[in-house]
Amino acid sequence: MIRFDGRSQDALRPFALELDFVSQAEGSVLVRAGKTRVLCNASIEKEVPRWLKGQGKGWVTAEYALMPRSTNTRVDRERKGPSGRTQEIQRLVGRSLRAATDLAALGERQIIVDCDVIEADGGTRTASITGGFVALALALSRLKKSEGLDKQILTGWLAAVSVGIVDGAPLLDLCYEEDSRAGTDMNVVAFDDGRLVEVQGTAEHGAYSRSELDRMLDLAVDGISLLSGFQKEALGGHLP
Repeated sequence: MIRFDGRSQDALRPFALELDFVSQAEGSVLVRAGKTRVLCNASIEKEVPRWLKGQGKGWVTAEYALMPRSTNTRVDRERKGPSGRTQEIQRLVGRSLRAATDLAALGERQIIVDCDVIEADGGTRTASITGGFVALALALSRLKKSEGLDKQILTGWLAAVSVGIVDGAPLLDLCYEEDSRAGTDMNVVAFDDGRLVEVQGTAEHGAYSRSELDRMLDLAVDGISLLSGFQKEALGGHLP
């Protein structure tokens, strides 16, 4: 099956990471996945949330937002607090990044990763995780250098990608047009060695079979391996 943009079923959209996009953040990355663009900024705070004080470990959390003209019609700013969808996505991003972080090695510090979607063409939450991981790594590298920390804080290379079944065919890295027509839509978070962190899969119409699930997971794991390659290239192959 050749997709409308010319990709094969197992091909990622054009992908790029632009480091230090914002000069004042401890870690900053602009991630591009096709037309989807997400700005990820990591900020280090010297104190942990109140419920973690005195436990000798840190915390990593995330916030997520769609910018007003990130979609084909204007999105209102969430001035009264995040919507249910926004809360679900930012919790996913935070959970995923914590899965790759040794919170004890971090010490009593909190890192907040802000993921602001500049343009949305599908896969914004997965792009936020993949780019957010790089922003987190940049922030941690600078923290270790400035504080003289010697313990490794990140435990592995983490990325995320969407997969789905469109017109009966399993596809990797769905754009919005494909996502909107998908019979099954799935987001997968995993390490580069194939260990899974989170799988979110929903049948939009009917149900999907075990063999289709296995095929989607295989596509996702292969895609995440490729995305991790971009991360390693951007960070020089080293984890802080």
